[in-house]
Amino acid sequence: MDFMADQLSDGRSFRTLNVLDDFNREGLSIEVDMSMPALRVARTLDRIIEWRGKPKTIRVDNGPEYVSGTLQDWAKKRGIALSYIQPGKPQQNAYVEGYNRTVHHEWLGQHIYETIEKARDHATKWLWIYNDERPNMGNGSITPAQKLKLAA
Repeated sequence: MDFMADQLSDGRSFRTLNVLDDFNREGLSIEVDMSMPALRVARTLDRIIEWRGKPKTIRVDNGPEYVSGTLQDWAKKRGIALSYIQPGKPQQNAYVEGYNRTVHHEWLGQHIYETIEKARDHATKWLWIYNDERPNMGNGSITPAQKLKLAA
């Protein structure tokens, strides 16, 4: 998982929390809000776990939300390892970095949002298209949803 940042049309900053499944390159969540504290990250991950199951490991950078005691305690209670990349080595989290580029070029950088609600709505629609309609070269030109079905 990783964060991105952008601005609304009035100049106020907002963030996205992008969670990606490395196996099939599926976007599991794009959370959009003005701030994204560790408790919000943990709630998002709990919601993902409810429908996808618990991962063994979550790869993250060394951002404050990820190194906080809150997220470390959350992961420990659930038996999930947090795998930290080395500072300044984003290539160690290459799948989510590539995904972030796609998010930026196909969605976030293409629109100017007046409200956070509009940004959230568009993120939800884009994520569905990314997972269910857009072929992914890393998956052999099939969608993330198709790869997941083939693995079942």
